[in-house]
Amino acid sequence: GWSGPEPIRTMAEEADMADATQDAVSAPAEAGSGPDHPDQAQLAEKAATEAQEKIDAQALPIRAYLDQTVVPILLQGLSDLVKARPDDPVEYLAAYLMKHNPKNKK
Repeated sequence: GWSGPEPIRTMAEEADMADATQDAVSAPAEAGSGPDHPDQAQLAEKAATEAQEKIDAQALPIRAYLDQTVVPILLQGLSDLVKARPDDPVEYLAAYLMKHNPKNKK
C-alpha cells in the first residue's frame, strides 16, 4: 500500500545518500575488513560531528549564530585594533581575523 509522501530531505542529505550509495557500489567491503587506515574511523566521526555542527549553526537565529561564531574573535580583533591604531584599520582587522581564525587551529 501507499504510505504517504516520502520525507523531505535537504540537498546535503541527498548528496550524502548518493555518496554512500556510490561508495557501496564502487567498493564493496570484504566481510570483516576494517578501515584501510587506523584513523579513517576517527576522520569519519570528525566529519559527522562537523556536519551536525553545520546543521545546528544553520538552525540558529541570526544573533545566536553571530554570537557563537564571529562576535568573540571580532571583539578581540577590535580591541587589538584600538590599541594599535594602524594606518589601515580594515586591513589590520582582516589580517587579525585570518591569523586568529579558530577554524584554522590544528
